[in-house]
Amino acid sequence: MYEIVKREEMAGGTVIQNEIRAPLIARKAKPGQFVILKADERGERIPLTMADADPERGTITVIYKVVGKSTELFKELKVGDSYQDAVGPLGQPSRIEKVGTVACVGGGTGVAVLYPIASGLKRAENRVISIIGARTADRIILEEEMRAISDQLFICTDDGSRGHHGFVTEILKRLLEEESLDLTVAVGPVPMMKFVSDITRPYGVKTVVSLNPIMIDGTGMCGGCRVTVGGEKKFACVDGPEFDGHQVDFDQLMQRLGAYQSEERESSEAHRCRLDR
Repeated sequence: MYEIVKREEMAGGTVIQNEIRAPLIARKAKPGQFVILKADERGERIPLTMADADPERGTITVIYKVVGKSTELFKELKVGDSYQDAVGPLGQPSRIEKVGTVACVGGGTGVAVLYPIASGLKRAENRVISIIGARTADRIILEEEMRAISDQLFICTDDGSRGHHGFVTEILKRLLEEESLDLTVAVGPVPMMKFVSDITRPYGVKTVVSLNPIMIDGTGMCGGCRVTVGGEKKFACVDGPEFDGHQVDFDQLMQRLGAYQSEERESSEAHRCRLDR
């Protein structure tokens, strides 16, 4: 069992941060890798990229948005409760090296995935310019953590309630016009990563994205997480989750992500009805 030793609610309770005791995983985890968690026998196996790992404490940190039945089960877990299963670290770690000036772009809970990558790039002596966004000011997460490891930090909100009134891509476009970027890392909603990749392509700036396709076993056996990259089939769980954004077929990815939306809604509604009773 994997005990929750710290829990924090963010974004009005729609986003949850859990610090979980998992010493073996914490000892080997690297930025960009993920774990698969299962709340109990009723829950699904949910892949979540680690926001942090502390080998000394023997803990890993995950941050997730409550969007369906299984994440609603996650939210019911309090400090002292445990996840039934935790498997990891899985996936290829981020390639952390000194390249120069890096734009780190995060949207929504993607900022949780972006943070350890940006932190690693800063430790590698890169100049890190971070752009993070959300729909409203109260949905911005890890602002102070991102500020601490960034040479510059831009905040964006869709409604203008904080920072730039507009999308993260607008700030990125301005940066591309004003200075030379050596790398862009983007993590967040698939449409955001697609637009980031479209914007950087004409400038020839290498762009890395972290993908979140449907995933079941996390070891390359089921093929559920397949994505098309550069015209070739890849498995996000073993070949990724990070890929060259200029080579990803985002339209196919978005289509696959929407394949089970009606079933997901039905499952979530049934779970809420049981809670109400």
